[in-house]
Amino acid sequence: MARPRTVQDVDLVTALTTTFRSTGYDGASMMSLSTAAGLRSASLYHRFPGGKQEMALTVLDDVERQFGVILEPLRSDADPSACVAEMAVRLGQFYADGRLACVLDTMTLGGAPDEVVLRARSLGGAWVDAMTDVAVRAGHGADEGRRRAVQAFARVEGSLVVARVLADPTEFAATLDALPRLLTGKKES
Repeated sequence: MARPRTVQDVDLVTALTTTFRSTGYDGASMMSLSTAAGLRSASLYHRFPGGKQEMALTVLDDVERQFGVILEPLRSDADPSACVAEMAVRLGQFYADGRLACVLDTMTLGGAPDEVVLRARSLGGAWVDAMTDVAVRAGHGADEGRRRAVQAFARVEGSLVVARVLADPTEFAATLDALPRLLTGKKES
């Protein structure tokens, strides 16, 4: 009979996410990952025979699941501006109102294996695609919708950096408030 797990999967993934989010892939040592998880390295390898790369991909699987929930409003037939506003609320929750770094960003820092970088890039691309779709639904052409989506993505990511570096999430909150206008409003001069 197998021993019961001392650390549940959801808690393990949360601990791994926190470590990768704060140190990046290369900076996450097996010691820091096992300490955060509350498991010995051998137990961590037992759960993740593929080592750190498998852990990182598992974290990105969880991020993809969470992004599915965050981006879900953009797929509805409701008013595009209201859909973006709801996505912004969910983004605020996901990033703890700007107090958390973007794990997609930290996973693409130097040293990450190609599979991890490509997976993070794919998730970022899916986020931009979803925002492009809602901008197009709001009446913008495909090129303009894509431009707006990339700008929105850059503003969110940049405001997370500002919040972390300056220890002030004000710009992140302002960015979330501006997302409906950025994605669905009239073209800015």
